[in-house]
Amino acid sequence: MFGVVRTHSRQLQPGLSHVLFGVLLSRLCTKTEAMSDMQAVVLQQPGGPDNLSVGRVPKPRPQAGEVLLKVYATAVNRADTLQRKGLYPPPKGASDILGLEAAGKVDDLGPDCRGRWKHGDRVMALLPGGGNAEFVTVDEDHLMAIPAGMSYQEAAAIPEVWLTAYQLLHFVGGLQEGETVLIHAGGSGVGTAATQLSRLAGARPIITAGTPEKLQRATDLGAVAAFNYKEGEFAQKVLDETNGKGVDVILDCVGASFWQQNVRCLALEGRWVLYGLLGGGSIDGDILSQVLRKRINLLGTTLRARSKQYKASLVKSFSERALPHFTSGGPIHLRPIIDRVVPLQDISKAHSCMEDNKNTGKIVLSVRDEDRDEL
Repeated sequence: MFGVVRTHSRQLQPGLSHVLFGVLLSRLCTKTEAMSDMQAVVLQQPGGPDNLSVGRVPKPRPQAGEVLLKVYATAVNRADTLQRKGLYPPPKGASDILGLEAAGKVDDLGPDCRGRWKHGDRVMALLPGGGNAEFVTVDEDHLMAIPAGMSYQEAAAIPEVWLTAYQLLHFVGGLQEGETVLIHAGGSGVGTAATQLSRLAGARPIITAGTPEKLQRATDLGAVAAFNYKEGEFAQKVLDETNGKGVDVILDCVGASFWQQNVRCLALEGRWVLYGLLGGGSIDGDILSQVLRKRINLLGTTLRARSKQYKASLVKSFSERALPHFTSGGPIHLRPIIDRVVPLQDISKAHSCMEDNKNTGKIVLSVRDEDRDEL
């Protein structure tokens, strides 16, 4: 390249040739630099949503067994808001850029990849971090093919919340056909996914939420009952709905503020799956004797810090048992619920929306247009 520039510059006047060579060299260096970095969400320091912005950072390179994903859409999760506040650091070795899921095209393959994916494949990714960017690297076994006819924005609403919901119900909660499951935060991304997956499993989902709109959405998705936790205690309503038996499984992202009602409406030998502490983690009360008396299985779980092997098994099971139902014409058709799509540059607004509990379903971030490569 430099040789071509010099050859053509010699044909001009001596002084002009040096100027032209300098200009072309500057442009070449600028282009090379642009190819080695990317735009991503940047956190200046832990704090509020206003601490987030979009800036230029080094572009990642895929390591052994990894794929480089050109991101078209990503999303916001509760874990991102906690990380922004300095309360939920990424796992060791993971990117410190926010974003636990992304959808896009395979752009490059690292060494030792097994040939499952090729350049240009449309995929969605489960990530430990790094998704809120133009590019991200991901373990090849943590990718899923985007179903036919699905947009990148729809696909970006699947990996984190749907795999979390699937893990809670099946890998941890052991949900069985005919059982009843109580799903808190039924209007959230995980909640709307868990409601649909419960129906797919032949179970009966009951949800709690805080607005009439979220209750209606849950009913539309297949919930057999939906209760507003702000309008009196939900425990008695759940018991009435189950003819006094109680529910077999509870998916609980709330914690302390709901513990007494959870114990009350959980069936004998029920499974209480705790995956969040939005209502606090400190309990003042005689919880252990009640857990003992009802032989309750209290199961705590997270997904982000799980091993690569665990996540690969989860992705494989979900891909085989649930993913086909996003395109099938069967009686249960799964669909990601998107509250809104905003540009990546509006990341601070997206975080504020989630923290104010204004969303029903996912907040998706658009990184590139479907038919363009630029941000």
